[in-house]
Amino acid sequence: MALAIKAEGIVKTFQSGWWHRKVKEVLKGIDLQVEEGEVFGILGPNGAGKTTLLSILSTLLLPDKGNIRILGIDALQDGHRIRERVNISSGNANFIWSLTVLENLRFYAMLYGLSGKRRETKIESLIDLFDLKEHLEVPFDRLSTGLKQRLSLAKSLLNDPTLLFLDEPTVGLDPGVSMRIRDQILATQKANRMTILLTTHNMKEAESLCHRIAFLREGKILAIGTPGDLKKVVRVGDLIRIQFEGSISEEELLRMEGVINYSISNQSCEIMVDDAERRAGPLAALLSSGGARIKHLTLEQTDLEDVFVEFSKDAGSDRGFCV
Repeated sequence: MALAIKAEGIVKTFQSGWWHRKVKEVLKGIDLQVEEGEVFGILGPNGAGKTTLLSILSTLLLPDKGNIRILGIDALQDGHRIRERVNISSGNANFIWSLTVLENLRFYAMLYGLSGKRRETKIESLIDLFDLKEHLEVPFDRLSTGLKQRLSLAKSLLNDPTLLFLDEPTVGLDPGVSMRIRDQILATQKANRMTILLTTHNMKEAESLCHRIAFLREGKILAIGTPGDLKKVVRVGDLIRIQFEGSISEEELLRMEGVINYSISNQSCEIMVDDAERRAGPLAALLSSGGARIKHLTLEQTDLEDVFVEFSKDAGSDRGFCV
């Protein structure tokens, strides 16, 4: 598979202060490869370096060290060629406040070299895609946060980018609006077969959108892999909680494949297993055959939040994972 992004040894430092200058290394030797057509997520807490990395990869910021190729082009030598084929949308959308939705879209379309019927056709299609028709004459400063974000996404598709950068695309939005934005991102990516690199600290968003994920903390990548593979790497075990009537044979529990540990108290049982989805059915059948009547059964599986917490424990070491 061809690479949309290839970054090697990316380092970026910032200076602060006037009299006593302080130097902070924000990115510490980042290596990253993103395949064409992939939705790739960069996860990490605030201050991890996500936005700085995205700014460098989108050619808005130069690194201090490192090599970058975007869509096969040297980003340090031919950034202008890359900018013709990429675009970016930020969760902190910023447009000309006094212009309406339609005026802003026409303004940016002009900057991207669109004119006449081609411009109007493209704008009309994006208005339909992001459901902006009822808001065309509303000035930007009167839009809700969700509408501002939808306008930002529409703007980012005006030039039909091969590679789209999304910086916290649903930050500050309520769950319903966030879900709608995620659906629009997925629909757009599938329709255009574009590559998307997004930054977020929303684990559920990353899991629903991304083919692969990189965990970033303190300027270093801790792990790269699919959501499923990353969860397997750190999995201690899944938890099955059972409320029951009757009795449970502890001897039978210990003999069952996949059981790591368990505890029984009154008429409830917590069983740690290697894979909850795989073991829940056989476990329920075993307990029922032994005379227990199951009243309620729930599964608690490892999620990306657990993965990030686990990798964060090793932030001070040189340990890294690629799965």
